[in-house]
Amino acid sequence: MAQLYYKYGTMNSGKSIEILKVAHNYEEQNKPVVIMTSALDTRDGFGLVSSRIGMKRKAVPISDDMDIFAYIANLDTKPYCVLIDECQFLSKANVYDLARVVDELHVPVMAFGLKNDFQNQLFEGSKYLLLLADKIDEIKTICQYCSKKAIMQLRMKDGKPIYEGEQIQIGGNESYIPVCRKHYFHPPLDQN
Repeated sequence: MAQLYYKYGTMNSGKSIEILKVAHNYEEQNKPVVIMTSALDTRDGFGLVSSRIGMKRKAVPISDDMDIFAYIANLDTKPYCVLIDECQFLSKANVYDLARVVDELHVPVMAFGLKNDFQNQLFEGSKYLLLLADKIDEIKTICQYCSKKAIMQLRMKDGKPIYEGEQIQIGGNESYIPVCRKHYFHPPLDQN
């Protein structure tokens, strides 16, 4: 039975590498998949799922106004699974399309992304995935400063934490670090 999976984790928890691993496992069995990602994430190029360990795959970019249901429904070959990276950037309509892919086309969808932003607010995509997903799993990693589980992203600029600004600022290790709650509110200043 097809289901909508939401797998979330902080920065550096291995979400993108998990997508690439799942795709590889399906394709090893000659089962085609569709890999998609938010059109907003252009860190390594447009329409790419890219892991920090260097693996990359082309992906279908998703814009806010894309009809994902129609895209999947009109493919020549029905996929065995749809894999979504950076799902936090999806719109409400995108997430509802993913639910329709599961319910009407009977294709499992696995969406991977952040749950909360650097201000500890839910992203739109995350909010609706939390509401609609059949299964929700956390991909865990540890705090940059201690051995506790990281549950938040700390936005950094010039070595200092930033708690205000636009919700979406595309960046990687240079801009965000995974932290526990304690170190979100009280990060060690000057680690040199």
